[in-house]
Amino acid sequence: MIQAIREKYNAAFKEENYQKFLQHLDGLFNKEVIFRVAETPIFVDKTLKTTLIFACENIIDEILNPNFKELTQRAIPKNLEVKNENDHPHFICIDFGICEDALGNLIPQMIEMQGFASLYAWENIIGNQYKEHFYCPPNFNHLLSNLDSDSYTALLKKVVLANCNPEEVVLMDLKPHEQKTRIDFYATHDLLGIPIVCLSDLIQKENKLFYLKDGVKMPIKRIYNRLIFDDLAANPDFTYSADLFSDLDVEWVGHPNWFYRISKYTMPFLNNAFVPKTQFLHEVATIPNDLEHYVLKPLFSFSGQGVIIDVTLEDITKIEDPENWILQSKVKYAEVIESPTGKVKCEIRMMYLWPDGDKRPTLATNLGRMSKGKMIGVRYNQNMDWVGGNIAFFED
Repeated sequence: MIQAIREKYNAAFKEENYQKFLQHLDGLFNKEVIFRVAETPIFVDKTLKTTLIFACENIIDEILNPNFKELTQRAIPKNLEVKNENDHPHFICIDFGICEDALGNLIPQMIEMQGFASLYAWENIIGNQYKEHFYCPPNFNHLLSNLDSDSYTALLKKVVLANCNPEEVVLMDLKPHEQKTRIDFYATHDLLGIPIVCLSDLIQKENKLFYLKDGVKMPIKRIYNRLIFDDLAANPDFTYSADLFSDLDVEWVGHPNWFYRISKYTMPFLNNAFVPKTQFLHEVATIPNDLEHYVLKPLFSFSGQGVIIDVTLEDITKIEDPENWILQSKVKYAEVIESPTGKVKCEIRMMYLWPDGDKRPTLATNLGRMSKGKMIGVRYNQNMDWVGGNIAFFED
């Protein structure tokens, strides 16, 4: 997006160096990275950086509204509500598509948000690896809020570990070693020292949870939760014994209820120039005549599943539970990144960390994604180059 930097980067790019970069990533933990990593990071100038931060902080102000929990209570499915919810999310991630306004200026438009952990360990690694293997100007950084790698790691530890020893905290998911984001699990284990456990590995005795370490039953004080509870319904044959919905003597990082509260469900309540107009489908009084300018999204889905891009009246009339869908003004991504094989769209996820006791979350790092397809995400960009996951470097 910065022409001089892009031209210099592309001119210096060599496919053989990119392949060495990928091999190096696979070798970091002796585990293959199973999602596509893009050939380039995203370079963001001061103006767009300032606008992105302004948009984020306005959204954070909405989340800090005293009645936010009341507004979002219906977001939590009745059968998936977990006890002992804390006062605020530990993680807030806000996804922005990079677009153009009427004058051709680059502006962010919010796509989604989540009160759920993202690739917090991996993104710091990938940022440093891009710097090591490719051209990056010295006055650009992937970390925010004046953080460096040491202070960022300290902040992440404060959020995940709090006052616990690493062996008292577990990173928990369903079949974690089969997840597409598993590389972040290995990076987290390496960085924080916490074990990676499957939901089926949890042992419950009364209201306490344990896991086995070298055959010894270890108590769990905090769960770094990477489990999306919807996945349990999608895996009906998966068996486990712990009752996560009982009154457990455990702290959640972050608590599962925040996954639902801070989600697509929140968007209709946001009054922000950087949030496209969004309505609950059952509250739409008149169906727009120009449905080609809208997108239809299920409230309870992940990674773009179930989203209808080319909406028709028939699509809307077929929906039996309109209260669980949103109709959102379509965001037109700008093809802002020049690649050797054509122009590319991009999306930037701004990632906050919120330790217990802090009044506001801290904007810490980011995640980038590049696309030539209709939607952002690897599954929508099969057999394409200069697409995939990456990170943005922001001008100081």
